[in-house]
Amino acid sequence: MKPAGIIGIILIVIGILALVYGGITYTKREKVLDLGPIQATAEKQKTIPLPPVLGGICLVGGIVLVIVGSRKT
Repeated sequence: MKPAGIIGIILIVIGILALVYGGITYTKREKVLDLGPIQATAEKQKTIPLPPVLGGICLVGGIVLVIVGSRKT
């Protein structure tokens, strides 16, 4: 398979994941209290939103690359 086809498949997967999940969620550990030997931390979940337009663009771009990459020259 040509490199354009491989990149197209990767873009299709990223586009589908962006449309299904709508964002990337991760957990960040923050120090809340630091008094000498006494420390307190809190885990907070942060989300990076991915707009549906971005997922659609990745999906369409991936499909185009798969089609272009599969054509015989």
